[in-house]
Amino acid sequence: MIHVVGGGVAGLAAAYRLQQRGHEVQVLEAGGDLGGLAASYETAGDPLEKYYHHLSKSEETIVELAEELGVAERLQWRIGKNAYYVDGVVHPLDTLPQIAAYPHMSLYDKFRLGMLTKGVDFRGGVPKFDSYESLEDYEQVPIKQFLLEHTTRGVYENFFEPLLDAKFGSRKDDVSAAWLLGRVKFRGERHPLKGEYLGYFDGGFAPFVDALVSAVGRENVTTGARVVGVDTDDGAVSSVTVDTDSETETHDTEAVVVAAMPNVLEALVGYECDIDFQGAVCAVATMDRQLTDTYWLNVAHDAPFGALIEHTNFVPPERYGGQHLLYVASYVQSEEEWLWQADDAEVEEAWLDHVAEMFPRFDRSWVSAFRVARNPRAAPVYERGYLDMVVPYDLGDEVGEGVYYAGMASRAQYPERSLNGAVVAGYEVADRIDATR
Repeated sequence: MIHVVGGGVAGLAAAYRLQQRGHEVQVLEAGGDLGGLAASYETAGDPLEKYYHHLSKSEETIVELAEELGVAERLQWRIGKNAYYVDGVVHPLDTLPQIAAYPHMSLYDKFRLGMLTKGVDFRGGVPKFDSYESLEDYEQVPIKQFLLEHTTRGVYENFFEPLLDAKFGSRKDDVSAAWLLGRVKFRGERHPLKGEYLGYFDGGFAPFVDALVSAVGRENVTTGARVVGVDTDDGAVSSVTVDTDSETETHDTEAVVVAAMPNVLEALVGYECDIDFQGAVCAVATMDRQLTDTYWLNVAHDAPFGALIEHTNFVPPERYGGQHLLYVASYVQSEEEWLWQADDAEVEEAWLDHVAEMFPRFDRSWVSAFRVARNPRAAPVYERGYLDMVVPYDLGDEVGEGVYYAGMASRAQYPERSLNGAVVAGYEVADRIDATR
């Protein structure tokens, strides 16, 4: 028997792949929900993820898995409208005419930004098309230094810096240029006149997670089962100890896959990971009307949140009983920050008050529910030297034979975390286990 610690997408993908290769697997999830960050709320219609989700056209492995699971026909590719809120104005930034009309950068700024997004190095006035092929070349380059050298000061100060403030806060100067270039490559196919295609399942990501659980076998997945110990014998993993509501059990095991955050890995086997993580506070406001006509609104001023994601401008409100659903989200760099310390009512008051400042026509009476989700380790800080800190898939040399890692600190989640990366991490571990058994 192979035991998987964690019932998120990575753990379920690892279990699925291992079963395909003929191995017996048991998934052990400490909480009551499966799917990890893709877990959902109930609405008046389809379920909705607690943390906003969509797929890019570049995320091919998860799409292939959806085809295998029989839910690919549910995957719909829609245009997700993006905009920038600056000085009280929402500026759409999806098409060339919209970008050309954006007043906060010069024409030359926009040209240099466009070259970067196309992967063209235009330093010295001579285009080079292979400068950004290797992300590793930029692992030690500070992101501000890179942008000032490869674009312009106007691009950095008037476009990227507010985004970096929202994404990384006080840690923005630690982030490597490799992360930014990876994000540029991560973006998918764009319609020339409308914007980027983004994927979302009919019914949300819950049908995908449910199909993956069914493929693994619900009898092979246990929730409310916290793994509290992993034992080794003669340099190889031998057993796992599991706490449930009713008892503590120890099970013999052939291999253990830790598909959870690295702090769980450290607690179980003593492997220390130096990657820093940032927390996230993400709220869903249920409204009786539309706030904007934008899906993803970046906010270029000192707001108490980083972005407004109006989900029902991406997926029609009819799918949610006519309700309009707005994510309000922010990253947290320290648990000492006010946002992490504040209770849900305080977050609601501060955030909705600021929404009202941004959009004077907004009224609190529009909001019938305001649900807040928090995760202390929602995303890595992709600082310089990150690749030296990723956790190996196979920890045989570091911990003991038969110990594997498929969590967010794995190589598959570089240079940006994603559900596709979770599937890839699960597969990578499963393939390594299968190769040794």
